[in-house]
Amino acid sequence: MNIDQNTHEQLERSLQEIDWTAYTQRTYTSSPAAWEDQVLYFLMLDRFSDGREKEYRDNAGNPDLSGTTPPFRFTEDAYSADRASWADAGNGWLGGNLKGLTSKIGYLERLGVTTLWISPVFKQVESDRHSYHGYGIQNFLDIDPHFGTRQELIDLVNTAHDHGILVILDIILNHAGDVFGYRYNPARYPATDEKGNAYMDPRWDNAPYPVAGWRNAFGQANIPFANIDPDTHGYAWPNDAVWPAELQDAATFTARGRINSWDYDPEFYEGDFVTLKDIHHGEHERDSENRRIIDAFHGTPALNTLCDAYKFWIALTDIDGFRVDTVKHMEAGATRYFAAVIKEFAQTLGKENFFLVGEITGGRENAYNTLELTGLDAALGIDDIPDRMDYLAKGWREPSDYFNLFRNSALVNKSSHVWFGKHVVTLFDDHDQVRKGNNKGRFCGDKINNGYKHLKAVLGLNLTSMGIPCLYYGTEQAFDGAGNNDRYLRECMFGGAFGSLQSRDRHFFSEDHEIYRFIADITKLRREYLPLRRGRQYLREISANGEPGSFGLPRMIGGQIRSLVPWSRIFNNQEILLAINTDTDNTRGAWVTIDSALHAGPGELSCLYSTESGQVGGKVSIESRNGRAVMINVPAGGFVIYG
Repeated sequence: MNIDQNTHEQLERSLQEIDWTAYTQRTYTSSPAAWEDQVLYFLMLDRFSDGREKEYRDNAGNPDLSGTTPPFRFTEDAYSADRASWADAGNGWLGGNLKGLTSKIGYLERLGVTTLWISPVFKQVESDRHSYHGYGIQNFLDIDPHFGTRQELIDLVNTAHDHGILVILDIILNHAGDVFGYRYNPARYPATDEKGNAYMDPRWDNAPYPVAGWRNAFGQANIPFANIDPDTHGYAWPNDAVWPAELQDAATFTARGRINSWDYDPEFYEGDFVTLKDIHHGEHERDSENRRIIDAFHGTPALNTLCDAYKFWIALTDIDGFRVDTVKHMEAGATRYFAAVIKEFAQTLGKENFFLVGEITGGRENAYNTLELTGLDAALGIDDIPDRMDYLAKGWREPSDYFNLFRNSALVNKSSHVWFGKHVVTLFDDHDQVRKGNNKGRFCGDKINNGYKHLKAVLGLNLTSMGIPCLYYGTEQAFDGAGNNDRYLRECMFGGAFGSLQSRDRHFFSEDHEIYRFIADITKLRREYLPLRRGRQYLREISANGEPGSFGLPRMIGGQIRSLVPWSRIFNNQEILLAINTDTDNTRGAWVTIDSALHAGPGELSCLYSTESGQVGGKVSIESRNGRAVMINVPAGGFVIYG
């Protein structure tokens, strides 16, 4: 499918202008049978590739010398830029785009990525120079010109599919960008800026605010806050107000000011997300105790408009799923309605298992309840998973605290051992790290704990323990951003003014980097061995000497653990034994318990992988210790797989 998108005049301004029949006359890519088989890769589009790199391997695997940006070389290029100017450069648009990403699909395929999760690509508020992240949408039916065009998104999805990679788009239902301004009232939350100018800081206080008007492309709120009249305000297209036109009804927005208390109900439902304007999706009826009735939700025209807008992107581009932003801030009825509508539409196109993963903060119980109520497929953003994965690999969390996150309990009331494995996306680095407050930092940015030396261990844990694993872009090149702002987590893969390791004008698409090679090795084994993707999981007991009564689960001593941490994945009577070593200075060995029923007779386990290549292919004997056990050694800061 090819769409000529040279001018905005060719775009639909209203849902009524969409020719659904024309857009859906094609064959669509079917969904995967099981999303836990996938390896996700999340990238910030503005920070990934501008297509100007040279000396990297193209999608066919051939050297590309056509660009201008040379590859990064650590000893020559690291920390070469002035810290202050480098940091300032990371606060705005930097140039990553859809064409650049399309040119790196082969790089991702060879890494072992099977699903791309892309930050929002939709048109942003024109006057917001900080909206490179994509979460401040002004037009829900267009691509931001910084990123490219609709056709370039179609080309990206087609190229990814040709290389066996699925595509998930990050979408926003909760809010639009800063598309209107509140009317100034000096009696209501007055404030003064750094130049001494008075302004109002509109905070949620359970009352609506008068609106001054839609913002124009320069940020001025001087367009009547109503449906745009093409005769008097035709200039509002395409960069002013909000689009499509169905969202221009004043009732679309709650207009109650910004959230100040992020855990107060109804404030976190009704308030603006800082300057991003909250959209009113509808209301639940209430029971006698004023609790929301999930089955009695009444949606708004705005909710239906957003549903149709996102159905349009499925039809147009053949994408395979959505990551739904800020689910916590949406009424459960609205999320459930959206999930049902999108699933049904996707099924009409042959996408029977279209993936809906929600950003659900607030812990496992809230995530479980939200998934059960809404029909979303999976949750991410559960704070305890990345925290315990991160610090277990570094030796500062109890192994049982991490592995118990995936066990059955009264909380979930599920008979299956594998419910969480199918419904939780696991990652340890991401783009905002809300859990860390103002102390942001990638895994390798933790210099106190020497994060780089633990990186293979945490990646082994992420890629082969239960859950749907997700890599954050740059991890495969050991990015080490850290600081008191989200920007430090969003370095440019293509270099520019804000390259990783405080570099400039050097790209990071090396397929020879030891971490890239490590991930490629593990994802290859993950494809070959079904138990590494599905099935049950058990933290295993260990013993230093293998004597009776000496076995126990690995645990912290004196507030830390410097030991191997082993676990088993079991699927259809096949057991794979895995272990990491939280000690980066010494090889650690121990007797490790395995399943007695599966290994009742004499036998051996073979080393399928080790960060010490000399171990690969070696065998260990299964002996009668604590039931059945094997003696294994894990290299310092390393990772092993036996099967």
